[in-house]
Amino acid sequence: MARSPLTLAAAASAALPGVGAVTTSTLSTGQSGRYDAALLGLDDGTRVVVRVPTDESAASDLAAEVLALRALTPGARALLPFRVPEVRGEATLGDDRIVVADFLPGYRIEPPHIPSGPGAASSIGAALAAVHALPASVVRAEGLPLRTPADVRRTVETLIERTAATRRLHAALATRWRSAIDDEELWRFESTVILGETSAASFLFEDRGDAPTVVGVLGWHRFGVGDPAVDLHWLAGAPEAIDDVYTAYAETGPRSPDANLRTRARLYAELEFAKWLLHGHEQQRPDIVDDAVALLDALVDGLGSSRSRLDAASAAGVDEAMRLLDEGTPAAALPEEPSTAMQTDAYDPRMMSLFVAKELEHEDAEAPPGLSRPSTVRGDDGPDERQDAGADTAPIDPIDLAGWRSDPGAAESGADGAAAGERSAAPGHDDSDEVREAQRASRAAFQRWARSSSE
Repeated sequence: MARSPLTLAAAASAALPGVGAVTTSTLSTGQSGRYDAALLGLDDGTRVVVRVPTDESAASDLAAEVLALRALTPGARALLPFRVPEVRGEATLGDDRIVVADFLPGYRIEPPHIPSGPGAASSIGAALAAVHALPASVVRAEGLPLRTPADVRRTVETLIERTAATRRLHAALATRWRSAIDDEELWRFESTVILGETSAASFLFEDRGDAPTVVGVLGWHRFGVGDPAVDLHWLAGAPEAIDDVYTAYAETGPRSPDANLRTRARLYAELEFAKWLLHGHEQQRPDIVDDAVALLDALVDGLGSSRSRLDAASAAGVDEAMRLLDEGTPAAALPEEPSTAMQTDAYDPRMMSLFVAKELEHEDAEAPPGLSRPSTVRGDDGPDERQDAGADTAPIDPIDLAGWRSDPGAAESGADGAAAGERSAAPGHDDSDEVREAQRASRAAFQRWARSSSE
């Protein structure tokens, strides 16, 4: 049972000796979250968020976030053009850890609604550039993750081969992704400080000079050093803003331009469909596997003649797929309180991105020498066959998911999935209604999973 705000307020008093709570309220978006949370108004006039994890995974992520926030010293924070939560105190509640941190006000903008031009898009680019410009010593001093380009490349290759081993990956995608792994230039980048799991939900805005400006950034539990493209691949779901975010990022960042940044971000976006397939396979959920295969097949169809080689110009396919996923998500599956959602009981530190950057559980394991590449992949073109690296790289058409079908509500269990999938026979109900409802349920399930990463 979820802990009440009064219970959390009482527990917070142990974390904040000498400070009293004068107001309490629930922080919730109506979704099941990995934290019990409350917003407290203190007698010193400030507001804080109290969070208690509800499972071991959440406890681990909360501990990682506390470590990251403490790594951000006053000197490091002074380099950032926005606020970052500060841990005010810690205590225990039974066997659980309770953490009290600053509440950051502001509103959020969903990815498809981030506008182009000056304002939100340019502010996001500048904010990410500032994070990536932090000295690596900030991360190194606290023993946070440090990943070299070789580490990142090996992790991605392992993900691709594990996906191919399911025998449900289309041959065209296996070839496309393996060609990316073999592209030496693609992996010649400079590792930077990264958030590690970023989405539109990470950014809190206020209107300044009639333009939305990033005033706070949330979700520091994957803070470390790695590929900066990891923090940018969610932009495939923000087609209006993506160009201006990258422009502002390049203009404000201190490093030399990374010519392959957008291409790697594109790769990470596509691999979210692979992670969905692996999730279903590892959970022995054929319904999820079927949904993932349908998405991957739709991706192949959208790639058209450019399927053989990855490049940034082919981003439209994932853009359209994610736009359809967003449009098909029932309102009940989306946050109701944009200004507080990332600090609420629905604040899942892994619910950070439409394209989650979290490395799989196997990321830190060394890939076996001579990692084999299974030829048991799907496709009309026969077994996996390498294609010429100079193949067509022309821009592609957007993904068309019109033919994607799924059983109603099958893709995900739980209250949301049931609500989306259960239908009663009624006058006027026809197969087209059922198909549309099935598509909405499947898209909502994938979106929820993508935001929560692999379990």
